[in-house]
Amino acid sequence: MGKPTGFLETDREGPLKDDREERLGNFAELEHRLPVVQAKEQAGRCMNCGVPFCHTGCPLGNAIPDWNDLVYRDRTEAAIAALEATNNFPEITGRICPAPCEEACVLRIDLPHAPSSPVTIRAIEREIADRAFDRGLRPRRAERATGKKVIVVGSGPAGLACAQQLARAGHAVEVIERDREVGGLLRYGIPDFKLDKGVLTQRVEQMREEGVVFRTGVAVGGSNDGDESLASLRTRADVVVLATGSTRARDLTGVPGRELGGIHLAMDYLPAQNRVVSGEAKSTPIDAKDRDVVILGGGDTGSDCLGTALRQGARSVTQIELMPRPPDDENPETPWPHWPLIYRTSSSQEEGGERLFAILTQRLIESSTEPGHVGALEVVEVERKDGRFVPIEGIERKIPATLVLLAMGFVGPEPSTWSGTELALDGRQNVLADTTRFTTSEAGIYACGDARRGQSLVVWAIWEGRECARSVDAFLIGDERLRSQPQRWVPERP
Repeated sequence: MGKPTGFLETDREGPLKDDREERLGNFAELEHRLPVVQAKEQAGRCMNCGVPFCHTGCPLGNAIPDWNDLVYRDRTEAAIAALEATNNFPEITGRICPAPCEEACVLRIDLPHAPSSPVTIRAIEREIADRAFDRGLRPRRAERATGKKVIVVGSGPAGLACAQQLARAGHAVEVIERDREVGGLLRYGIPDFKLDKGVLTQRVEQMREEGVVFRTGVAVGGSNDGDESLASLRTRADVVVLATGSTRARDLTGVPGRELGGIHLAMDYLPAQNRVVSGEAKSTPIDAKDRDVVILGGGDTGSDCLGTALRQGARSVTQIELMPRPPDDENPETPWPHWPLIYRTSSSQEEGGERLFAILTQRLIESSTEPGHVGALEVVEVERKDGRFVPIEGIERKIPATLVLLAMGFVGPEPSTWSGTELALDGRQNVLADTTRFTTSEAGIYACGDARRGQSLVVWAIWEGRECARSVDAFLIGDERLRSQPQRWVPERP
């Protein structure tokens, strides 16, 4: 371990953030990178536990205690190699992952002589990754080509991880993306104040140098010129991987007033602003300026809508959650090392707005000044009985709402992608695929990421992309090179 008494002598310190007024004046990344000296001190808090429970929080198998030790000892190149051995995009996870590894850290347990404060794993991860970019992100080209071709549909974290692994194994890889630029929700769904898109672009350029071919503006299953069918992709590739994500949003089906203007899905609202920030568009068709904004959904997407609305100049913002308010501290239903279901405040929620819990929308009311446009929400408080949310009589009210954003999660991938095929789906309408080999009901077609497992974390998407690539490579070559090939880094033991 880096410093045996580090966790006793050094307090947890996270990265600095811009103050509220500075944040709301632009869409620049609000969280700063840890200085090298501070990263070293924070890494020295890691106890290199005999059983590193941080590993239970992260599906990627990141060697967290090892690269913490390397950072503490100023062994930068070894730390970079250790991190990249298990994670294709640490510069992204180091910015947007909710860090379940930290919640599983042994230091989150209340100790007699130290506060309950886990190691700042995510911030250290970002610092290592950013230092790698500073030193020049070198491509890792395959030594020889296999003569096999793989087409990956979708360029989110699962698709990109799968594509990069397969290209490094020597396969010809083509990634198809329906949007104008590569990145999926990383580029169009996550606001720039959380993830600067220049970071994503650097990684995509590295992948191009490694031989990955990107085709954008092509919708698989679409009807426009240049679009392709899944069947046609199979005729020109040995394997097709579906990594389209879970992009069909949950809607307010059956709620009176849903047809009114001014009600938008979050994934129409957020990409429109991201296109403005990138210069892809001059203005957004959904602007919160001087509007009373109500966001239905208390998760990350709703939080992103909140931060975006505040930056656009909303008059007021209210975020509504159907679930009851969770406890502030420990939740006995989710003990360590599980992810604790507790009350959390995101960076956007720090900036303003009101949060309401245990609230059900009953109807949307037309504006008295804008005919055909929403003007308010009629809501009621609810309580949970026998697994259902039951309205509490007498606790109804109206909330001003001239812009309503629906951020209630996603219900599955777009079925148009596999139109014309007999691809099997699971009970939730995700692509049905083997959980270890990622094979689907159609020969030569694999599926990974949210398209297979449903909406999940970025680390699960990357893990599924990597594991799917391993399975595809084994199918094409006949052995498991992506599992058995020597890593670039081998941990040192005393």
